[in-house]
Amino acid sequence: MTTNVQQKNYTLPIIMMILLFGMISFVTNLAAPMGVVLKNQFQVSNFLGMLGNAANFIAYAIMGIPGGILLQKVGYKKTALLAIAIGFVGVGIQYLSGYASQESAFGVYLGGAFIAGFSMCLLNTVVNPMLNTLGGGGKKGNQLIQVGGSFNSVLATFTPMFVGILIGEVSKSRITDIFPVMYIAMGVFAIVFVVLALVNIPEPGSEKSTESLGNLLSGALKFRHFILGAVAIFVYVGVEVGTPATMNLFLADPLAGGVDASTAGFVAGTYWFLMLIGRLVGASISSKVSSKSMLAVASSVGLVLVACAIFSSVSTSVALPVLQKGAAGELSFGLAQVPVNAMFLVLVGLCTSIMWGGIFNLAVEGLGKYLAAASGIFMVLVCGGGILPALQNFIADIAGYMTSYWVVFAGLAYLLYYALIGSKNVNKDIPVE
Repeated sequence: MTTNVQQKNYTLPIIMMILLFGMISFVTNLAAPMGVVLKNQFQVSNFLGMLGNAANFIAYAIMGIPGGILLQKVGYKKTALLAIAIGFVGVGIQYLSGYASQESAFGVYLGGAFIAGFSMCLLNTVVNPMLNTLGGGGKKGNQLIQVGGSFNSVLATFTPMFVGILIGEVSKSRITDIFPVMYIAMGVFAIVFVVLALVNIPEPGSEKSTESLGNLLSGALKFRHFILGAVAIFVYVGVEVGTPATMNLFLADPLAGGVDASTAGFVAGTYWFLMLIGRLVGASISSKVSSKSMLAVASSVGLVLVACAIFSSVSTSVALPVLQKGAAGELSFGLAQVPVNAMFLVLVGLCTSIMWGGIFNLAVEGLGKYLAAASGIFMVLVCGGGILPALQNFIADIAGYMTSYWVVFAGLAYLLYYALIGSKNVNKDIPVE
């Protein structure tokens, strides 16, 4: 009976942790479609428009290792509360950028995006173990993590669509148009902070190593397949983010895709929706198909799709089911004509959906006691989600949107190499106990 009471008492914090799962995606995926707003409000290049996204992800490079140290010192609950508070401040600064002068608003927004990135990095380190513990571990804990992951994917789908609806006419878009998204984010952060602060919740168990963090980090870096896997994580996140982000800019550009912001956002959201579908399919077959095979097939198909997008004519269109705006500004759901390149790029979402898990499993195989340190290094290299899309859009400014997708193509080629060759553990003689 005591167990039932405790489990019932954890219902509210469980809901809060699932909300945080979604907020990681909600705030992170706000940065890329905001590139459309920044580009038009400040009349800057695609590269500069994507700096908000870069700032969000570069925070991972700075906070990845310190976040793990903080977790060891103050525990999961305090780290989560700190992350939520930082997230509120970060989104709040982005909100204030809408009231700043035209000269300073761009810099204020970038600062807010950078601070929000710190929050997302910290939340990524705590939400999985906390939700697992609140569920009592085992199958129930895993089930709650899957629910949280699904909610994360749903909000990844929703965010670019919502931003697209709010933007209206692309050429007149302003940061103030996106205020409703920021109200939602700050409201959720405030509610979750209060609830978690007032509720007593168990701390996830963690085995403390007697070795120093420095020794564990250097030990992990002795494994060739881990080093190549860490690079693969950097590349993967860049591919995952850069594909829909640049596609959104391409579609919303009157001189390129030439569709309205709502349609562009909905098409980009479809990419994330297909990632959700791919994850569900991947989870159902992962017990029968190896990570190596899944990553190899996904990378190969992704290469074909990106090549088709690069070499297809922008003037060739295809009908996709999207939410679109009519002449009077009314919203309707139906088929919209978009460049066929977008269709191929949307389908890449099915390929990227299973890559994180596949890369992680291959890279940490045989690491033993170095696993925790390896996970910290992975968190640092999530910064690829900011660096590679920025590089891609720098190329887009110079040579065109479709040419920029050679960056994505090269990334997928590396992931294929890693799946087939680089993931082999050639350092089995290193003690890991």
